[in-house]
Amino acid sequence: MVDPASLTAITTVLGAVGGGLANEAGKAAWESAGVLIRRIAGREVQAPTDADQRAAVARVVLDGIRREPTLAAAWAVFAGGVPRSSPGAGVPQLLPFADRFFTDRKHPLKTLDQEYDRAFDGTPRAVLLHGPSGIGTSALAVQWGWREPSRFPDGRLYADLRGTSPDTTRDAASVLAHFLRKLGVADAEIPPATADRAERFRAEVASRRLLVVLDHAHSAAQVKPLLTAAPGVFTVVVARRPLAGLDLAAVPLGPLTERDALRLLTGVAGKPAVTAARAVLPSALARCAGSPFALRALAPRLAELPPAAQQFGTAGEGDTDDADRDPVRAAVHDVYRGLPPASARAYRLLAGRPWPWITAGPAGAALNVPQTEAADFLSQLAGHRLLDTTDGVRYAYRPSVRRHAEGLALREEGVAACAGAVRRMTKWLLEFAVTADRAAHPDRWWLGPLYTILPPGPYGEDQSAALTDLVEVLDVLVEAVRAAEELEDPATAWQLCEAMWAAQLRAGRHDQVLPALRVGVRAADGLDPDSRVAGRLHTQLALALMERQEYDAAAGELRTAARAESAAGHLRGRATALETLGLLRLRQWRHEDALGLFEEAAATLDGVGPDDEGHADLPRACALLRRHRGRALRGLGRRQEARDLGREALEYFRGDGRDPYNAGRTLTDLAEIEIDAEDYRAAVPLLDEAIAALAAQRADYHVDRLRAQRAACVSAGG
Repeated sequence: MVDPASLTAITTVLGAVGGGLANEAGKAAWESAGVLIRRIAGREVQAPTDADQRAAVARVVLDGIRREPTLAAAWAVFAGGVPRSSPGAGVPQLLPFADRFFTDRKHPLKTLDQEYDRAFDGTPRAVLLHGPSGIGTSALAVQWGWREPSRFPDGRLYADLRGTSPDTTRDAASVLAHFLRKLGVADAEIPPATADRAERFRAEVASRRLLVVLDHAHSAAQVKPLLTAAPGVFTVVVARRPLAGLDLAAVPLGPLTERDALRLLTGVAGKPAVTAARAVLPSALARCAGSPFALRALAPRLAELPPAAQQFGTAGEGDTDDADRDPVRAAVHDVYRGLPPASARAYRLLAGRPWPWITAGPAGAALNVPQTEAADFLSQLAGHRLLDTTDGVRYAYRPSVRRHAEGLALREEGVAACAGAVRRMTKWLLEFAVTADRAAHPDRWWLGPLYTILPPGPYGEDQSAALTDLVEVLDVLVEAVRAAEELEDPATAWQLCEAMWAAQLRAGRHDQVLPALRVGVRAADGLDPDSRVAGRLHTQLALALMERQEYDAAAGELRTAARAESAAGHLRGRATALETLGLLRLRQWRHEDALGLFEEAAATLDGVGPDDEGHADLPRACALLRRHRGRALRGLGRRQEARDLGREALEYFRGDGRDPYNAGRTLTDLAEIEIDAEDYRAAVPLLDEAIAALAAQRADYHVDRLRAQRAACVSAGG
């Protein structure tokens, strides 16, 4: 049994508290850790942001509690009040469907089997499948993954890393968050730092028998945090080429032999169609060059092939000879030439951006056609294998296919028409996002004009449904922000960012929105760096950086936000930026700096006049600042002042049932002041009242933590 006062146990507690920073209860526990550690060390201790720093802080704690037994008892109470995360219980099945007709690939399949059966030696059980576009690397990974259903009873994880485009590549942090959610880990328990997410992922899969497929990988750096040496986990990495620095068994994939190409074509098209086309088969098979994608694209057109000399046109993009040597591009162009004019136009115009996926709504806007007509176009293109779909609702281009379509669009439609299609799609997405964001978070103020112009959406009072819709489309919205920047449309860029606020604040999707927020800040500053818009966007970016523990960068954004709000004459916004910077300093355990910022924010609010925006919200804003000032004073050991401010804040929040959630949090603050003073008897009734208040608000993580704290206090003599 591990000694609770050992270095290992202390480090584990700090890791558990740091891993819970995604939820408000975890942030409160982190803050309490900082208060106690300052007391143990007798000085300010900088909050750790990685494993090495946590180990150093744990050493400070160990040295302190060895010197002073009463501090050891206080640490034991704190550690006993930290609830441990529960393991996820999800059994994900994210692997796409396998292709029905599959041929050849005996050697690669055998290599996969051999690596899977390899005796465990502490290294990741993994392979790297690589080969050019359309050669079937992804199909092989999926085919193998489904071959033996009993191999992976705990599930199959799949992620498209989008490594074919530097702008759209997914980082490891967002993929880890996605995997943890699918494994059953609640959003509120997903750690903010990539290294901690990787550690939690490895802990979650340590005893599972699980398949992980990482498709379209770009680099070793993108893949390494997603690897695990768990003996029951098998990972298949799929890439266009070998990835330098990734020490995995490599499985190259080349073209099918002519015999196997004919076998695949016969399976997909049917024997009668192949027999009827025997006169033109040699040239058709040569054109496909052993590419499974090209063969599948050819199959529906076998009966319509003209004599060999007239069969094929040029690939229509770039250098003709080079294009014709690329079987995927050649096959795509052959299919394209047979499309009806309206479908061909849809194929061209929808390819203006590397959208993660396209649905009928935005497609209809881009094409200037009704949504039902756009849905038909998408279905037709998918039927010709020009688009991929797994559900008949979301459609996506393969990167090489999109490049072909985009090249055709620029030549046949012109730059203006292509830009117009993208512009109409981003406008549709902006209106969708504003409608969902407004319904998901109705009790906040907005700057974008569409919030007051657009009619009510379909959500009514169903905030959860609105938030779900917003989160589901988030990756597409991020690409829309990039598109708006390229179109030199900064107004659309920043408004799209503002419309992601509910997904960021209420769903915690800080990683997903971060690339868009960087663009949004540039857009807002380009329009007017001394505006409320700039202030809002810098604050929004700062919050995302805070959640990723990029504290210095977040502080810089908040200072910029405060300056912009001041220049715009918006005192309420300036106070918010200062208050947020104070909360950041609390997160860093810099209590004196935090107190100064909270006091500056309070002084700023004193200047808000009756006719100024935000005046109606002043009583609540001032109560929150009293609470925050009390938290900073508690960290400085000024307990009576902290009590007084906490009681003043509590009186406001309790009054007429104004804010039961913040009442519960303030009661928690007051209880923790008594715990700091080791007056556990005084803490217990405050904890009981806080539990009752927060349980009514369904703040489950808060309640779990408070119950653990209460038990620790009772055990200590409360």
